[in-house]
Amino acid sequence: MSEKRRVAVTGIGVVSPVGIGLEAFWQGLLSPQPTGDRRAHDFDPKDFYEDAKAIRRADRFEQFAVAAAKLALEQSGPLSAAPDRIGVLVGTGIGGALTHEDQTLVLDKRGPRRVSPFTVPMMMANAGSAAISIQYGFKGPCETLVTACATGTHSIGAAARWIQYGLCDGVIAGGAEAAMTPIAISGFTIMKALSPTGTSRPFDETRNGFVISEGGAVFVLEEWELALARGATILGEVLGSASVADAHHITAPAPEGAGAIRCMQRALDDAGLEASEIRHINAHGTSTPLNDAAEAIGIARLFGQPGPIVTSIKGVTGHSLGASGALEAASVLLAMHHELVPPTDGLDQYDPELPKIDVVQKDPRPWTPGPSLSNSFGFGGHNGTLVLGPAQLHRTRSHGRTDPAGRL
Repeated sequence: MSEKRRVAVTGIGVVSPVGIGLEAFWQGLLSPQPTGDRRAHDFDPKDFYEDAKAIRRADRFEQFAVAAAKLALEQSGPLSAAPDRIGVLVGTGIGGALTHEDQTLVLDKRGPRRVSPFTVPMMMANAGSAAISIQYGFKGPCETLVTACATGTHSIGAAARWIQYGLCDGVIAGGAEAAMTPIAISGFTIMKALSPTGTSRPFDETRNGFVISEGGAVFVLEEWELALARGATILGEVLGSASVADAHHITAPAPEGAGAIRCMQRALDDAGLEASEIRHINAHGTSTPLNDAAEAIGIARLFGQPGPIVTSIKGVTGHSLGASGALEAASVLLAMHHELVPPTDGLDQYDPELPKIDVVQKDPRPWTPGPSLSNSFGFGGHNGTLVLGPAQLHRTRSHGRTDPAGRL
């Protein structure tokens, strides 16, 4: 194939602790971070399933994936591609952790004969992708990525490549996570990754750990010309992506943001863009001392100071692990649609030890939408970056025309 095919975003579905559906999610991003745990308290699977038995046989992370896919497909409308040309790639960092822990307790207290026969299919990480494929009859590739906190970003990037290189004409892609379990929370607490105060403060001088959350976000991706031909509303475009490894440490990022720099540069190369063309970066910004420092250094070295507008929505949403990258990609396209970048909630005093990058504080920032990055960096040294563009972005390099703007 002489030229990569373009990838349109035609649907987005969101389940988050600060809102379900795009409008509620957007309003949540503009509001102060909630108090208490960051669960999706408003989520009711009965709103997305017709069969009550199917709910009981699905782990919560799978329910998030199915719900987000339903919302995304309702927005996109019926796809014109043949079912065997539509793939599914919805990842998760942990998978069916709730089922695993619940059934372990059943085994311990009530014996092996009382363990649910649905335990394995509920625990398996590919349950979300499989359920979406089965429900809608999508017969293309059906796969699952597991790369810790980079999962959602990697899933969307890999799904876009399926379209770019002709493996699929459409892909349902994203991430889902429901790992707020006693063991997971205890493990993160003991390793001192969680904020002891329960407040997320990305890039703040008093940041002391992340706030764990849950949720899911799913994108409908389509080959650009097919989306136009069926009259779809195009919400944005996946311009490029990258995935690289730190090869450094199981939890700590590579020193001086080395992995982040390589990942962002490769994503720019994949998109055919220069650093000077990037208008906005949605940072991984977990509120941990090492991660925020490495990312700030990486951004400053690649883009200069102050560089593009930067925000971290984890101040509001918390950190939903394998779902976070997909939720943050959704926030980037919403910021383009509303021409407004959400603030980094919890950031009261920017850490003076960090490079002076342009992080949005206090109030949302008006902007002229343009090519943007969404970063995700996960345990294991996984780095992921997406390059996203507004639907009306002028693509002079390959097409030389301005495409019609989409509406969310």
